[in-house]
Amino acid sequence: MDGQPTPEVIEQIRDIPIYRESLAKGYFPVLDKPEIARGFPDNWMTPRLAAALESGDAEFVLSTGTHHARMQIIRPPYFLLHSYYQLWRTHPDIGDTWESGCRRVSLTTVLATEHVARVNAARRGADPDPVPALDDRWLDERTCYLNLRLDPALWERAEVVRMLKEIQDARQAHPRGWYHLDCSGYHLAHLLRKVGEWGLWDDFPPPASIIHAYEYTPANVRRYLHQHFACPVIDLFGSTELGYLYFSDRRGTYWPHLDKMTVELHPVAPDSTLYELIVSSVRNPYMPLIRYRSGDCVRTLDGTPDPGRISQFSGRQKELLSTPGGPVAQGDLDRCVAEVSPHVFVYQLQLSGDAEARLAYTTFQGTPLDPDRAAALAEAVGALTGRRCRAEHRGHLPIGKSGKYAWLTTAPDPDNAPSRTGEA
Repeated sequence: MDGQPTPEVIEQIRDIPIYRESLAKGYFPVLDKPEIARGFPDNWMTPRLAAALESGDAEFVLSTGTHHARMQIIRPPYFLLHSYYQLWRTHPDIGDTWESGCRRVSLTTVLATEHVARVNAARRGADPDPVPALDDRWLDERTCYLNLRLDPALWERAEVVRMLKEIQDARQAHPRGWYHLDCSGYHLAHLLRKVGEWGLWDDFPPPASIIHAYEYTPANVRRYLHQHFACPVIDLFGSTELGYLYFSDRRGTYWPHLDKMTVELHPVAPDSTLYELIVSSVRNPYMPLIRYRSGDCVRTLDGTPDPGRISQFSGRQKELLSTPGGPVAQGDLDRCVAEVSPHVFVYQLQLSGDAEARLAYTTFQGTPLDPDRAAALAEAVGALTGRRCRAEHRGHLPIGKSGKYAWLTTAPDPDNAPSRTGEA
């Protein structure tokens, strides 16, 4: 039966309470996040898991939760980090930077930095410093975290100088001065703009390899990064509960990394070529997920539900926009924007009622698009969404509390109330 687990997988999940009914029926339905949370953790508890929690071989963590409720899960310590390291080690374009001993410098959300600081403080039985020093921002001997501010657009010169110095220190540990830059694409683009604004290029050593893996990276941001770096710029797709599932090569083609996993693609609506991911995975031995609805949407090269032909990871299912032409995902709006202008940096589609929208946007140059290009952008977004749309330049679009940008929100009301950033 399509998507059903193999006998080998069934043997690995036979004792887990959440799967007892499916085992008895001989059929496994799609597993949703609320079902995972119902009765947690007893619905997952086995003697093996209880022993692993007692020994420290398993731990409770929360999923990252960009704009939605976070989910409690159980996994081995450093599960996601080890998945990242495995992909970096084996990647055909950047595996040499792992093997050569490059240190990994991470430029991403301040929440990630704060998490590392909490882990290190707990190891020594202390409270984390509100402004953690560099020693408290090393996750292991390979990886340190740079960012100490929620909104990278608000970085001040002293912060940028400090981060560049920390990059230089990390690269000095390598005999050839190499380092690996791990980032959110948005954060790295903000750093490039600040470095250019303040004339700090001589203090920014180019990385030997780059991975962006924390959130959806718009096409214009990827293009901007490629314009500034000669090294491979690689995208990883994954999640806290699953690890990494796909990686791009330096040309942008996606390849599966389905170690102990299988993937199904289900249309998000009848006859739609936008698909949701249904993942079966025993990679995490303490919480294997069978036919799990991850909440992520994709498009494929030929519009067919072939998980080997994914061309775009298009955003979250909970953030789909209903339109007369069918559901629209973040990736669809992104493609629309990028086709009109490469200069748009951060953007947010702000809905007003049932028929209107405003595309608020910033540019890499900090100046508005010319009137003809802005009109073309509004027209293209209107055609995509079925709404009357206008495009409005902003000097700054604030980041969300998660340290990530929301692409879709409700427009502020006419009395100039502050714009919401989609933190639901």
